[in-house]
Amino acid sequence: MSTNESVDSSWTEVRRVGVITAFPPGRNSLNEFGFHLVTHLAANPDVSSVVLLADETDAGAPTELDTAGAEKVEPIVSWRFNDLTNPIRILRAVKTAEVDAVLINLQFATFGDQRLPGGTGLLIPAMLRAAGVPTAVILHNLADNVDMQDAGFAGSKAMALLMSTAGRVLTRAILRADYVALTIPRYVEFLRDSYGADNVILAPHGSFEEIPAPSFEPPEDGPRKILAFGKWGTYKTVDVLVEAFRHLVERGYDDLELVIAGTDSPNSKGYLAGVEADCADLENVVFTGYVDEEDVPGLFLDSTVTAFPYTSTTGSSGVLHQAGSYGRSAVLPAIGDFVEVIEEEGFVGQYFEPGDAISLADALAKLLDDPGLMAEHGERNYLAATGIPMAEVIDWHLMHLGALIRDR
Repeated sequence: MSTNESVDSSWTEVRRVGVITAFPPGRNSLNEFGFHLVTHLAANPDVSSVVLLADETDAGAPTELDTAGAEKVEPIVSWRFNDLTNPIRILRAVKTAEVDAVLINLQFATFGDQRLPGGTGLLIPAMLRAAGVPTAVILHNLADNVDMQDAGFAGSKAMALLMSTAGRVLTRAILRADYVALTIPRYVEFLRDSYGADNVILAPHGSFEEIPAPSFEPPEDGPRKILAFGKWGTYKTVDVLVEAFRHLVERGYDDLELVIAGTDSPNSKGYLAGVEADCADLENVVFTGYVDEEDVPGLFLDSTVTAFPYTSTTGSSGVLHQAGSYGRSAVLPAIGDFVEVIEEEGFVGQYFEPGDAISLADALAKLLDDPGLMAEHGERNYLAATGIPMAEVIDWHLMHLGALIRDR
């Protein structure tokens, strides 16, 4: 089902919505998507309150909104990364909050990178539905498409096989939700074909903000900036990008700056500090650390090109959606699934062989040497990223959740 498919007009209004998600200032995966999900729910005039079931972090209380509807948000810190008690805590919080329905912003490492707490957290959709709570999942990746070794979840092939088997079991548990929304058509088809699922639905990612079309030309002032943004370590590593930057400098590109933005992946503590030490001899390499939400637009708009030095992927890329929103071109790894996923979404990139610094340097040079191609890619990515505003996606979820309530 897509956003163009009809929902019975007699659906019930969902006035009080619960959202289970990682949330700023915490830095767990999908916190940015969670922030915008809650922001657009709160701005919806049909919603009276949004109960934010956020993660407990050392960074402080959930960030307060300063947008329309901010007063509707009721934050409840109700779970913690790698905590075995998360299912009990969340079930208790949902029951106490008396919500009409729950949306869960989910990927397979949302509740932990340790096997037991991470796995038990994925039982939460089934538990909530069994408790009589209308429950929907926005699922951002599939365990079947994750290279367990490369992503840091398994240390051997035998353990990777075991983890993949466990992933299928947990996928079936997630599918116990009333419906599971995915942004990739082939993921919907896969779950229908491989799992026999009849409650999986295609829903667009949605653009976070209605951003006016930016200039697709690179900034004129200062060095030309190559931007890499994410949570680094495991399968998202910047070593090959640093090496590619060295090659570009040796080729005479003396007006470049490499900006490595973001933090370590939760299971790769200390990774970026090691990279920074290794490239101490290089000029014009900047490590920004964590980037606050309000600083994200400037980060992308100041960049010339964005780079994605991944060795494998776990699904669609939220950072690519952000880069597209600001009209930026991208250098992307030629990984089969990843290429198919992003092209299905309408994005375009200059491809390189994963792990090959020369290939990455060549791809960067191709764009840097051709401002017209860079602008063309930036415009296409902008159109792909901003095609459907998240506000419309929220309307669609509210209709489907309302239909669930009516049919109970």
